[in-house]
Amino acid sequence: MADIEGLLHEVADAVISCKKDKVLEAVEKAKAELPPEEIIEKGLSAGMNQVGVLFERGKLFLPHVMMAADAMTAGVKLLEEGMPAGTREKKLGVIVNGTVEGDVHDIGKSIVSTMLQSAGFEVHDIGRDVPVRNFIEKAKEVDADMIGISALMTTTLQGQKEIIEMLKEEGLRSKIKVMVGGAPATQAWAEKIGADCYAENASEAVAKAKELLL
Repeated sequence: MADIEGLLHEVADAVISCKKDKVLEAVEKAKAELPPEEIIEKGLSAGMNQVGVLFERGKLFLPHVMMAADAMTAGVKLLEEGMPAGTREKKLGVIVNGTVEGDVHDIGKSIVSTMLQSAGFEVHDIGRDVPVRNFIEKAKEVDADMIGISALMTTTLQGQKEIIEMLKEEGLRSKIKVMVGGAPATQAWAEKIGADCYAENASEAVAKAKELLL
């Protein structure tokens, strides 16, 4: 019997290394001893969470995060081959994520989308400089459980408030949770405009999404 903790650490470390071949090798090894769900949650996802932390500390950069996410996805696909059909496509929830109109900042929002996707959410990233109406229409189209709204300038923060107001007008506010983020956003601002939560970074966004949707 192989050391279970050791196998999971090996999978997580492979994700942190951002190397797909290492991830596939570690996953293949772990498969012999552990169920796919455990490898995904305690190996692949744990590694991806660590990648998010390292990115926030400036130890890893955007290309690393994208490579790690790609490697993790390959690992999940390998594991899904042995999973029952019903559990394969099970998503934790559907999230629409974007940056408000007038704001062209994209990197932080893209990292959040990648991390949410890696954690098992179905994410529809609608990009940057997105009109308020588009957030609502996309949420309706994909039957979203949550909308993530990024604003990186004080002048565009108002867009977060407008999206919440439009959700109320459309009778959707009780059905769709709202997460806000971005440099000028704060917990106090989230409370003032009636958002469900504020996330300071990508790791926190994943934790808050799980809290609200699971």
